[in-house]
Amino acid sequence: MNISSLISKFAPISLDEMESVKLMNRIDTKYAVPMSMLPTILKATQKNYYAQEIDGKRIATYDTLYYDTDTLDMYIRHHDRQLVRQKIRIRQYVESDLTFLEIKRKNNKGRTKKKRMAIPGFDIKAETLGHTKREDWNVEDFIAAKSRYHWEDLSPRLSTRFHRITLVNKAKTERLTIDMDLVWKNEVTGEEKTFPELVVIELKRDGRAATGNEVQVTDIFRDLRISPFKISKYCIGTALTTPNLKKNRFKEKIRKIEKLCRN
Repeated sequence: MNISSLISKFAPISLDEMESVKLMNRIDTKYAVPMSMLPTILKATQKNYYAQEIDGKRIATYDTLYYDTDTLDMYIRHHDRQLVRQKIRIRQYVESDLTFLEIKRKNNKGRTKKKRMAIPGFDIKAETLGHTKREDWNVEDFIAAKSRYHWEDLSPRLSTRFHRITLVNKAKTERLTIDMDLVWKNEVTGEEKTFPELVVIELKRDGRAATGNEVQVTDIFRDLRISPFKISKYCIGTALTTPNLKKNRFKEKIRKIEKLCRN
C-alpha cells in the first residue's frame, strides 16, 4: 500500500483548525527512519492522529532557504555543541501559498522557540541568487529584535526541499511531522545532495501539556526499535555540500544516515 493511500485513511484536520496547534514554544524530539518503515508507523498512529489537509492534499511541499554569516556562525555554534543557538530561514509552504521569515531559538533547557513574520510575495527561487531588501517587510527590524544577528551580515547559504506529512494528536497538544524526499542545495558552492530513502520524523509537543497519546507514540517507536536521533537539516546539508568545513561532530551522524538508507 502506498503512502498516499495510507494517509487517506486518517481523519483530516484543516489549516484553520491547526491554528490552535502552533506549538511555537515547544520540546522537539527527532527520529530518522528508512522509507520502508513509514507504512508501519502510519498504520500504528492512524487511530490517534489527524492528518493535515490543504486543498484536498495531505502531503505538502516545503521550500526553505537558510541564512548564515560568511563564517557560518550558526552552523559552527551547533557543531561546537553550544546549547543556546539560532537558525534563521525563509520557508515557503507551497500548497498554502504562505511564506515566512522564521527564527528558531534553542535555549539551554532544550526548548525550541520560534518567531516568524509573513513576507507575502517573496520568491524563494529568485532570492537564492541575491539578498532581499524590501522595506515593507521590515526584515531588518525583525532580525534585530528577535535574534543576535544583523540582516546585513547574513546571506543565503543552503536551500532545502522536501515533502511533509503533518499529523496532529486528537487532544491537539502535539504534532508529528514526517519529512521525505529531502534535497539540499548549497547556495554558495552549487552542490546538491539527497537521500531519497531517508525519512525525518519530529515529535513536537508543549512541554507543559501531558497527554496519554504522547506515551502511545513513544511506545510505538520503542516497540519498533526507533530511537531518538538528533538531526539538523541545515547542519547536515551544509556539512554534506561544503568542502573543507569543520564537520567532525556530524561525520558519525552522516554515516548512520547512509547506513539507514542502505537497509
